[in-house]
Amino acid sequence: MSLIVIYLFYSFISQQVPEPKQDPTLLIDSTNQIIQIEILNGSGIKGAGAKFTNYLRKNGVDVIDVRNYKTSSLENTIIIDRIGDIKASKKIAQLIGITEKNILQQINPDYFVSITLILGKDCTQLKPMM
Repeated sequence: MSLIVIYLFYSFISQQVPEPKQDPTLLIDSTNQIIQIEILNGSGIKGAGAKFTNYLRKNGVDVIDVRNYKTSSLENTIIIDRIGDIKASKKIAQLIGITEKNILQQINPDYFVSITLILGKDCTQLKPMM
């Protein structure tokens, strides 16, 4: 009998405790998940990836990985939507100051990130570098 009383008490208390809310400063996508991105530096500009990482993290984006792209001569910065959430990609484009025409969709369920940001030589003219 005491086990039933303890179980009922526990059930009542666990329903009364509010769930912790997500940090309101983090950007979320349309599925209510935190936007997670990887940054690939294809600009050839040393330290560009680190500057973008700091800027995006200060603006609530969860930067998962930063590394060099396969080439260092990419002209334009591009955003690649990996999960089919174009709204999240548009948020990132607006945040860094590129046009929506630089957003591509390459949906891949094997990726662990929502978005891939590939920095081009034009990154010096974008908000994080100013």
